[in-house]
Amino acid sequence: MPLNPAERQEFLAQPHIGALSVDAGPGRGPLTVPIWYQYRPGGELWLVTGAESQKIRALRAAGRFTLMVQRVEPTVRYVSVEGPILRISEMTDEEHREVAARYLPADQVDGYLRAAEAFGAMVTVHMRPEHWLSADLGGDNY
Repeated sequence: MPLNPAERQEFLAQPHIGALSVDAGPGRGPLTVPIWYQYRPGGELWLVTGAESQKIRALRAAGRFTLMVQRVEPTVRYVSVEGPILRISEMTDEEHREVAARYLPADQVDGYLRAAEAFGAMVTVHMRPEHWLSADLGGDNY
């Protein structure tokens, strides 16, 4: 059963690991990789990647991407969003801290941020969700 708009936005706002998919070019399937992201209901979705990564090259070329998030317990539930890239910008220290704090325990954030300095330049990619797919495949649906 599909989620209603409020349910799917709330689910997407939770800290799931996303599966990013973007066109990888002629003769290739989509590039699909796990990724951290940030989303607030009604707002833009954004993610962080390396400024020279294969992901950012594919994202720049395609101009849009899909992100799918899911859980398997207590029921299988997922949300998938697709839309245009609004902007790509150099990641700020505040954005890096925000996304790290979304996924890591508070006592690990500073250590992660120190270690992440070795990643090199990072960027944020902002997308406006245009197309949504969602389902909750458990509970009273059977």
